[in-house]
Amino acid sequence: MDHLKIASDNYVAFTFFIGTMAMMAASVFFFFELNNTNQKWRTSVLVSGLITFIAAVHYYYMRGYNLETNESPTFFRYVDWILTVPLMCVEFYLITKKAGAKIALLWKLIFASLVMLVTGYFGETIYRDSSVIWGVISGAAYFYIVYLIWFGEVAKLSQNAGSNVAAATRILAWFVLVGWAIYPLGYILGTPGGLFGIQLVADAAKASHYMDIVYNIADAINKIGFGLVIYSLSRKED
Repeated sequence: MDHLKIASDNYVAFTFFIGTMAMMAASVFFFFELNNTNQKWRTSVLVSGLITFIAAVHYYYMRGYNLETNESPTFFRYVDWILTVPLMCVEFYLITKKAGAKIALLWKLIFASLVMLVTGYFGETIYRDSSVIWGVISGAAYFYIVYLIWFGEVAKLSQNAGSNVAAATRILAWFVLVGWAIYPLGYILGTPGGLFGIQLVADAAKASHYMDIVYNIADAINKIGFGLVIYSLSRKED
């Protein structure tokens, strides 16, 4: 198994390893805290644990794939996102449900997140020559989610749900606005279209490595951070 050892200068594999351990540790914490969580917030904390657990499993396989091939595990990453990002959107529905959130809101968030991911995958893998177009479509879906959370139904419902829910929703909204914005940066670094047709990194291999590092750091911050905000809310609300 010498080929699976992480070299001291292999920062990509190192971030995959750190991501795996961080996500798994977060999952253990969330699952162990379920019995100490108020019944009405138990589902939200459970979803937080599922998000980080799914990510931990995928990061384990992504690390192995990267070490064996020295390539970006794009397919596995998008499989991870196609499962975890909609679950992160589900969290907004769960914490505003008692304030009157309808199932239609849940489907809007899930549908927009799937459009964002599927079109992003097309631009990164299948239709790389038209990555800018697919990136614009993916970005439009992302900004629709941002609108719902900052100004639309989620924002209005959270205000009616009480100060603790409103504060937690606002923190999660910042994660979506700032934290999720890191992903387009990785997309720009790793696709031929670059930024408005300008390739920021000429070397394709280096671009792929930069993209993986950006994605790995963003994933750990966003997914674990999301869960900790939900956990904190469950401790403030009776």
